[in-house]
Amino acid sequence: MTNVSEKREAALQPDDFVCFAMYSAGHAFSRVYKPLLKSLGLTYPQYIVMVSLWASDDQTVGELCEKLFLESNTLTPLLKRLEAMGCVSRNRDPADERQVRVCLTRSGAAMRQKARDMPSCVDGATGLSPDALRQLRRSVLAVRKSLLEAAAAAEE
Repeated sequence: MTNVSEKREAALQPDDFVCFAMYSAGHAFSRVYKPLLKSLGLTYPQYIVMVSLWASDDQTVGELCEKLFLESNTLTPLLKRLEAMGCVSRNRDPADERQVRVCLTRSGAAMRQKARDMPSCVDGATGLSPDALRQLRRSVLAVRKSLLEAAAAAEE
């Protein structure tokens, strides 16, 4: 039988979990992005929406939800705030009234130039080499893919 101190030593800590390491790293990334994004008046979730639109303008809310792994009840308030800021417009798709299309405004498109150096600033803050960052990204994407497949299989 183990004594109390051995049980405490054997107890799992949050850092023992890969999921917590990734979750807390996400928060650390947000802390690095926060002062950078302040100049644009964006939050990190709003920035990621803008990045997706800069890569491919004129997307449906559903397409954005899928790309960003967000539910529509999470994305819609972000889009409303971006629209109120003059960064995007939201309009019903004339071909399918059930769909809402999101497009960059001139102001939203121009913001891309102001944000162009942010990824390199954040990459530099990681302390990792470009090769190590590429490998980490590949590993994290592989983990995400496997987890999504496992979740889908569990739902069947």
